[in-house]
Parts: sequence; C-alpha cells; structure tokens
Amino acid sequence: MIFGDRARAGSFGEDPQAYDRARPRYPDALFDDLLPSGPARVVDVGCGTGIVAEALAARGCDVLGVEPDPRMAAVAAAKGLAVEIATFEDWDAQGRVFDLVTSGQAWHWVDPSHGPAKAASVLRPGVRIALFWNLGSHDDETQAALDEVYARHAPSLVREPDPLGWARRAADAEAIARTGRFEEAEIRRYQWVRRYTTAEWVAQLPTHSTHRLLPEPVREALLRDVAAVLDARGGALDLAYDTLLVTAVMRARG
Repeated sequence: MIFGDRARAGSFGEDPQAYDRARPRYPDALFDDLLPSGPARVVDVGCGTGIVAEALAARGCDVLGVEPDPRMAAVAAAKGLAVEIATFEDWDAQGRVFDLVTSGQAWHWVDPSHGPAKAASVLRPGVRIALFWNLGSHDDETQAALDEVYARHAPSLVREPDPLGWARRAADAEAIARTGRFEEAEIRRYQWVRRYTTAEWVAQLPTHSTHRLLPEPVREALLRDVAAVLDARGGALDLAYDTLLVTAVMRARG
C-alpha cells in the first residue's frame, strides 16, 4: 500500500521550496463547489507546503494544516498558515470540529482503514470531506517521445500505472462508505490545461517521489534528455489535467 511507503512519503521534504514552486495548483471551480456558502473552518490533511491551505485562506477560510514532515510544514508556516505537525492518524484534534476536511494530493499517504473515521470525528453533521488529486496526461506524440527517454534511463517509470487514478478514487469512496458516517460519496472531475516551459517541466519532475528516489546520476541524465525532447518540440508542452474529487457529506448523528 502506498501509505506505508515512508521512503517515498519522506522524499518531498528534501527540497520543499522546489515542491512549492513547481507543483500545480487546483481549479477555482473545485473551491467554488466546496464553499457554496462562503468561508468555512477547514482542516487540511497532509497540507505540505500549504498549496491547498493558501487557496482556502485566500477565500476567507480559517484553515488548520496537519502535516507530518516538519520541513514541508515550515514552508506553510512561513506563509502565515497554522500548521500542526503530525500524521493525520495520530493528530490530536483536542475536541475541535470543522466545516470541511480537505486533502490535496495527500490522502494516499493516510491509512485508509483509519483516515475516513478520523475525518468523521472532526466534522459537524451536514458538512463535507473533500479529497482531490491532479492527474496529468500528454498528447500521444509527446508521450511517445518521453517514453523513449524513460525506457533508456528509468524503464520502471515508462507508462507507470497510476496509483492515484480512477480505481484508487473508487476505493477511497468505498472506504468512506464503510464508516457508516457519511452520505454516499461521489467522484467529480474538473478538466483544465496548463502550459509548461521546458524549465518548468524539468523542475517539477524531481518533486515526485518516483523521480526523487532515482539515483542522482540516473535522475540527472533523465532530466537532461527530457529537456532535450521538449526543446526539440518548441520548448513547451500543454499538459491536460483531470482534477479528481472524492467527496461526501457527513450524516447527522443519530
């Protein structure tokens, strides 16, 4: 299970500033849907460098981040965000309750046998849990050219099966349902496109654990040849994103 791979989970904090600069944000429509009544009191699980918390705070929300890596948490705190350092499973809510639980690109690091019930324990009736991920895809020509590079340098990453895709999201919805504390979970999809320059694309690749854990010489050669592919194709690429949201409403306590 991915949540138990602590080497991968801990790799993000090796360069948290790069992570914060390079990682994509989330579409406005997602936050519009999560905040139909305006600002809310939110706990953001696995807040990392504060990417989600920052967007929520900009909309007037009172946000508390929970983050196990102090290096990542320090970047969020430097933005003026409130962060408590703990895994979500071990975090002490101290009796606090919230209007929304969010987790952006992080819930797969939470134990699915404990996370949904823990979320239910800190939510008021009638409010939501919201778990979301950005999943990117290339056009066929770009993907084929990049596959050739990966086949040379990191064949295990060629068309790597995506553990964060639709099948995993269905499993998250099922884990939420098993608590008996939520209404039926739904999966929503938000589609958008971001253009990356060669430099921007190469900068974000090492923020992914699959790339971060490659031996440094392998990683550097891979990044060099990826850059060459993009430079030969005009120095940019358009990445099609699906942002997948798994969300459910907390039932009234009987």
